[in-house]
Amino acid sequence: MELPPKVKNILLLDSEGKRIAAKYYSDDWPTNATKEAFEKSVFTKTQKTNARAEVEVTAMENNIIVYKVAQDLHFFVTGGEEENELVLESVLQGLFDAVNLLLRGNVDKREALDNLDLIFLCFDEIIDGGIVLETDANVIAEKAGINSSDPNAPLSEQTISQALATAREHFKRSLMN
Repeated sequence: MELPPKVKNILLLDSEGKRIAAKYYSDDWPTNATKEAFEKSVFTKTQKTNARAEVEVTAMENNIIVYKVAQDLHFFVTGGEEENELVLESVLQGLFDAVNLLLRGNVDKREALDNLDLIFLCFDEIIDGGIVLETDANVIAEKAGINSSDPNAPLSEQTISQALATAREHFKRSLMN
């Protein structure tokens, strides 16, 4: 019997390698100090590469790490050395595209921090206990929140951060008129 693909962690780091969001599904890093050390080593190993256009793959400490960079954010998905790189890549791409949809194309550190709740909801929609549940960005974004590409959705159907963003946009438009 073949086991389902497993992810060890999902990391979102800023341009200095500091944690924005992270979720660990493996006991390989039992303490916060070991998690931070792993994040620093992953960032150090990958910061010189240009993973802006495509997903990159590297191996480190018996793990396969797929990663992608968007402006000042670094997205990472880690799996065991026995995992299929294409599965890990589809998890990463699904996460990246869902975050891009939910943040309305503004994938940067400030927007990520302002919408951290949506990012963690994306993590939860993609992975449960390390097992991959979903990789389709549209499904992930829809489940994590309302379709954020529709700023005219009723406020009752929006998360608090989405409602605030909508209110900000309406306020900006009213000032310009």
